[in-house]
Amino acid sequence: MIEVNEVYKVFPAAKGEGEAPVRAVDGVSFCCQPGRVFALLGPNGSGKTTLLRIIASLMTADTGQVKVAGLDCARHGGRVREKLGFLTGSAGLHGKLSPLETLEFFGRLQGLAKVELQQRIEESVMRFELGEFLKRPCDSLSMGQKQRVMIARTMIHDPEVLVFDEATTGLDVLSARSLIELIRSCRDAGKTVLFSTHIMGEVGMLADDVTILHHGKQVFNGTFEALKSGTQAETLEDEFIRLLDSASAEEEVWV
Repeated sequence: MIEVNEVYKVFPAAKGEGEAPVRAVDGVSFCCQPGRVFALLGPNGSGKTTLLRIIASLMTADTGQVKVAGLDCARHGGRVREKLGFLTGSAGLHGKLSPLETLEFFGRLQGLAKVELQQRIEESVMRFELGEFLKRPCDSLSMGQKQRVMIARTMIHDPEVLVFDEATTGLDVLSARSLIELIRSCRDAGKTVLFSTHIMGEVGMLADDVTILHHGKQVFNGTFEALKSGTQAETLEDEFIRLLDSASAEEEVWV
């Protein structure tokens, strides 16, 4: 489970005349349940990545609390990372290492014993079809092959909570489809799954629950079915834009 309660994160003003502090996350609260897929939806710059980094204990909130599997992320970061797998398109691979060496390194980093790690690697090679390039340097792999290695790296310790930060960005159709199927299988296995996106189509394929962010604030929080049934526009994409436009109009009123 992931519990987010009244989280705020403000970045200092950039150097330069007239610049103001940036409210990257502005009072966000939600709960991700095991066996369900939670979508964090919003345009670029809405605060999604900042919030996910706080959840992954890579960054601390200014105020508020985040718990992963019952552990406070600010106080128990190391234990949180044992429970969590975090996949982001911006987290690359060490080009000189092979997929095998990558999995061995991250498995040891997670404290897996030698026998268990070997078993997990064998399972990953089969599941993600890494065999044909298992010992090649990661620098020599295609984008799709690298993505499969990064997914295997994320899953090597069989985490109970999974966070995917716009992980389909830059992938071809087949690689993106494979990742979507992985998310579904994790949900069916009873894991807690949180993914961020700015693509409404991915939400429609995957999400049980949805939060929509705009300039760090929530403009919707509820089930996907509630989002569909309450739509005031012709399509979900149009409803997404309508909610963002409405939030922007409210901000202008208060300026």
